[in-house]
Amino acid sequence: MTRVFNDPSNFALEAVSGMASAYPQYLKAVHGGAVRATASPTGQVAVIVGGGSGHFPAFAGWVGPGMAHGAVCGNVFASPSASQAYSVAKAADNGGGIIISYGNYAGDVLHFGQAAERLRAEGYDVRTIEVSDDVASGPRDNTRKRRGVAGDVVVFKIAGAAAERGLTIDEVTELAWRANDRTRSLGVAFDGCTLPGAGEPLFHVPAGQMSVGLGVHGEPGVYEVPMGTAAEIADLLVDGVLAEATQIGTDGYSGHCIVLLNGLGTVKCEELYVVWNRVAERLTAAGITAVLPEVGELMTSLDMAGISLTMTFLDDQLEELWRDPVDTISLRRGAVTVRAEREVADDTKEAVAPIIAGSEASQELAATVVKALEIMKQVTIDREPELGRLDAIAGDGDHGQGMRFGATGAVQAAHQAAEAGAGAGTVLVRAGAQWAESAGGTSGALWGSILTAVGGALGDEQPASSEAIVAGVRDAVDAVQRLGGAKPGDKTMVDALVPFTETLSARAADGLALAEAWQQATSTAQAAADDTATFVSKLGRSRVLGEKSLGVPDPGAISFCMLMQAIGDAGLFASCSK
Repeated sequence: MTRVFNDPSNFALEAVSGMASAYPQYLKAVHGGAVRATASPTGQVAVIVGGGSGHFPAFAGWVGPGMAHGAVCGNVFASPSASQAYSVAKAADNGGGIIISYGNYAGDVLHFGQAAERLRAEGYDVRTIEVSDDVASGPRDNTRKRRGVAGDVVVFKIAGAAAERGLTIDEVTELAWRANDRTRSLGVAFDGCTLPGAGEPLFHVPAGQMSVGLGVHGEPGVYEVPMGTAAEIADLLVDGVLAEATQIGTDGYSGHCIVLLNGLGTVKCEELYVVWNRVAERLTAAGITAVLPEVGELMTSLDMAGISLTMTFLDDQLEELWRDPVDTISLRRGAVTVRAEREVADDTKEAVAPIIAGSEASQELAATVVKALEIMKQVTIDREPELGRLDAIAGDGDHGQGMRFGATGAVQAAHQAAEAGAGAGTVLVRAGAQWAESAGGTSGALWGSILTAVGGALGDEQPASSEAIVAGVRDAVDAVQRLGGAKPGDKTMVDALVPFTETLSARAADGLALAEAWQQATSTAQAAADDTATFVSKLGRSRVLGEKSLGVPDPGAISFCMLMQAIGDAGLFASCSK
């Protein structure tokens, strides 16, 4: 298990802070992550990488000349917030445009996409690259829908080297996509990993078995096979990757490959070298030349016992960029140009607008909003283990943790806003922003949008009314579906949110008191959430393990019902007019 920590909720922040303190020649900590300690030439494209923590050396371990200019580091196994990505990108910008690259996961796509849109609105030229190298996570005919694993190393290195050469943002972007499209990975796990503070791994592999097609966020593999020898494991990985070689095309392929043999956390280097012997033998037999191969912990999953193999089928230009000098904490080769220290503002976190006082009636409603958020927070604390276990079956096991982080942050922000005289709308908007910031991940973005939408409907002037609250809930449905792209039947929170909203709207229109309408809506939503156990997931991380999700309700739908039930039971709607 992960044994060494202080407060588990601060694990990611303390890890980045410690890295920057231990390696000041490489890193400067900023809000949301870290940037290069050394200056880059004016006009150079800035390559920003990122994702959840728990994957060392990803992501701050790849910041330095020849690779990334900045790294955005979220909570363990959770995507960073849009605010974090925005702050790191601004701190790392050199005036030549910004490329943001990350693994192809729903939460990362949401948050990094939002940050990119905001930066574009401010005049920055921003491109996004979603790494999608995992052969086990999607069909061969749509490889860019797959998830990203250790192929991050290759794509980030190619992009960083191209930027270091002074290429334009269009050229760097094309090379990064080319590297991604020529990269394939496959992994096996022998046992799961444990989140900081948790007493059990996210999953176990049956004795004598190994799990094939694991993810790097604690997701179990797609299927199990009998445990093999080092040579048999090597054969399984090589066969799985080479089976995709024909899908890449032969245009410019040189017969040379980048080859990464990666330990996921517990498998030691000597074991990896034993596996490498067979990998090298197989590649030679296939007529493949490995170019500067890397064997070791390249992208981990906390303490997961597992191995992955990554191969990139090179052309001459990509090979040159892979060979180019690089100097980071984890990847070093050749001689880079020594530059002056980078100037970074002491506080890169964006400024918060001052509070404008709400009306007396809205301030009273704001006090009720704070009580509702406190109730939600307590539910997330009480039910965290249950939600984590549910999420671990076909996901990454962090849903309970993420909900607790988000609700805790939201309560703190709500108290601060209410104490400053804010109305209900501002309290909810501030709480929503902080929920997304504190939780990260897909659920963080979605719950942030829910609170923000309801806040927009309530405003800071009007008193509590059923009409305004129902309108806010309808706006929340629109926001969630617009942001996440889910629809009923995809096995997400939407499967509970939509029937909840439809029932609430109908019963309120029938003239029922809001408290009674809310209870009926919650019952309808709970039945719909329970019904998600009867179909497979179509979106998010659990879609990769679709069949394993059968028989298990969606954690997001279940947690939504838990929170709505608690709010309804608290009797908060007594003062609401129709």
